[in-house]
Amino acid sequence: MTIWVNEQIDPCGLVYSCLACRDEQAAQDCHQTWSKNLTEEQKQQGWIARLRTVESWDEVPVNALKLSY
Repeated sequence: MTIWVNEQIDPCGLVYSCLACRDEQAAQDCHQTWSKNLTEEQKQQGWIARLRTVESWDEVPVNALKLSY
């Protein structure tokens, strides 16, 4: 099973927000929105939006909003 994990990461490398789901299109849409919503100032400060996959819910950060679709 593939789980898509969207993360917004602050300049210190800490996960600011996280959303995980099994639907690739929903994950891609979320990632595009999060990337687009980062201001130039945030990007210069080191904020990033990252999309990655994991194989188990156990690998998803504990603070994630976990969606079952």
